[in-house]
Amino acid sequence: MAGPMDTPKAEPIRMRTLVLLRWFAIGGQMAAVIVAWMMGIGFLKTPIILLIAASITMNLWLFLRPPKRTSPGRAVRQLSFDLVQISTLMALTGGMANPFALLVLAPVTIAAASLNGRQVLALGLATVALISVAAVFGVPLRAPDGEILRMEPILALGHWVALVIGVVFFAGYAHRVTAELSDTSGALFATQMALSREQRLQHLGGVVAAAAHEMGTPLATIKLIAGELADELRDRPDLHADAIALRDSADRCAAILRSMGRAGKDDLHMRAAPLRAVLEDAASPHADRGPLIEIHAEGPVIHRDPAIIHALRNLIQNAVDFAESRVVIETQVTQGTLVVTVRDDGPGYPPHLLSRIGDPYLTRRAEAQRGSYEGMGLGLFIAKTLLERSGARLTFANGGPGAMVSVRWPLDRIRAQDRMALAHNPTFGTGLS
Repeated sequence: MAGPMDTPKAEPIRMRTLVLLRWFAIGGQMAAVIVAWMMGIGFLKTPIILLIAASITMNLWLFLRPPKRTSPGRAVRQLSFDLVQISTLMALTGGMANPFALLVLAPVTIAAASLNGRQVLALGLATVALISVAAVFGVPLRAPDGEILRMEPILALGHWVALVIGVVFFAGYAHRVTAELSDTSGALFATQMALSREQRLQHLGGVVAAAAHEMGTPLATIKLIAGELADELRDRPDLHADAIALRDSADRCAAILRSMGRAGKDDLHMRAAPLRAVLEDAASPHADRGPLIEIHAEGPVIHRDPAIIHALRNLIQNAVDFAESRVVIETQVTQGTLVVTVRDDGPGYPPHLLSRIGDPYLTRRAEAQRGSYEGMGLGLFIAKTLLERSGARLTFANGGPGAMVSVRWPLDRIRAQDRMALAHNPTFGTGLS
């Protein structure tokens, strides 16, 4: 069976994208050569045309090859080819005096948006090295009258410094933005998975309740017939014993279904539930983990949304993880607003991270490892995302001692009408026998 490590990673960048970008570059290079030739600018035409032809050949070769996944190493090789080609063109067309020298930054910027830090660093250093070579050994252009077009040394140095700064800035900026987008995308996926799990569990509760309710009548019929058969077969001890066993099995099934039905109906009818019941449901998985959980809650009947339950559970889990001995959950209803506050007596949030609490993969208050995705720094992000979708606003603070998070809803967004539970399953009394 394939393990997690056998799952192929996503392509860093599609080869089709690299080929398309190279076609754009080839078109621009050819246009620049044609315009310079028409203006009478003197330059080394043959090597320049050969370099452009090399890019065309590379693209045609990639186009004719059978499609393959683009590995990071393959992407690095293709971007290195583009870097060498552009740098050589720059060196043959004036070096730092070339007005299009800025385009040498394109390969490292693309790498920063699609490859890991080590590969970006290697390509960035190669870019700086090739820019330096082009600056020192660049072949000057000639004006139509034969005059050599040179840049003042101080301007050439400034242009070189600008390009080096551009390498650092564009590569660093693109890599940081891409990493944050990737983190956010992964965190949102984890949020959707968590919400989907809660919804499946709630749906399963409804299915169990309905199944228990519907199977009650057939079981009552089976028990009735089994009882009648037992009465009729008293003179047949072997068959009489079988009929009694059948009736007892029906009783056992009825007891199981009653238990399942109660649990399932609880989930089903508590789509709208008292505020305290929702908070107790959210806190129940962490009740025996050490710190005492105190719930001081009086409030209206609210929506028992799986997303809200899961989000509150994450907030309570975070408090329990870092509490010394106690977690307190309090509620307050004022001026059309419902506020739920979760406080612990732990070390509190680091002050320098307080404004970023709720961001994905944020450094946690301690290095406590958990056995689920919340341990990757997603717990508070998932809670914040799900609660904000329900109309809530979250405030994170240090309560002295410990951390405190307040969840504030407009009352009309969270309040719900109570719903009646399903009717009781049929009663299996002795009268049926």
